[in-house]
Amino acid sequence: MAGDDGLKVSIDIRGGKDRMNTPTVFNVSLNPLLTWYGRRITLEQQLEDVLANVKHMGGNWDNILLRLAKDPFYKNRFEQLFTDGLTRNNVKHAIASFERSLITPDSPFDHYLRGDDSAISSEQKTGYELFKQYGCVACHQGINIGGNVNARLGTFLNPFAKQEKGSAQAKFNFGRYNLTGSDNDKHVFRVPSLRNVAKTAPYFHVGNIKSLEKAVKFMAKYQLGREICDEDARSIAEFLRSLTGQYNGRSI
Repeated sequence: MAGDDGLKVSIDIRGGKDRMNTPTVFNVSLNPLLTWYGRRITLEQQLEDVLANVKHMGGNWDNILLRLAKDPFYKNRFEQLFTDGLTRNNVKHAIASFERSLITPDSPFDHYLRGDDSAISSEQKTGYELFKQYGCVACHQGINIGGNVNARLGTFLNPFAKQEKGSAQAKFNFGRYNLTGSDNDKHVFRVPSLRNVAKTAPYFHVGNIKSLEKAVKFMAKYQLGREICDEDARSIAEFLRSLTGQYNGRSI
């Protein structure tokens, strides 16, 4: 499912609903910033946070290591791979190493950038030019086409103006403010990568938009202060569909 759960918001370990949409794990190693709040942490640190989170995994290392040690396969493999065998750091290293293998190169757009003019359609080429002309590339750039900067959601217009003050969801809409407590970080989120974006709906931190075209129009209105016509939104969405890559030689 393109590295996420396909849900509007995630299901927690007790069967209830979380407050945030799950980002894809594909190409996560290419992001210098992690989580919706754009924390500059390593995959190993992110793993610690998720394991300890009472809604996500509710784990502790004593139980994790005890369970792994009871499994002959894992016990033997860790002893083969690491001089100190099965330890907390080695488990984190193993999982993070797997995550770093989850990259999806060879999208049609990658081939186009390497010189294959036939790799994407004429409409996708038009969409790419519009993507640059409208200014989307200001935030969605680099090898992962995003994932490397934090930005305020609502540069020209505030999409949260009508939200219920004091509601539980309103807190999560504050973004990095929940991490730093700085007013400058209100409604600031990590800009997501656009690789495989056609496969990872619904979109945004609350999963409230299901189609690429609607997501493009939303971003144009609130981030760029522009009303984008249906034709341009469709062309940009077609360009975004050219960003779907391959994992282990198969298109995701």
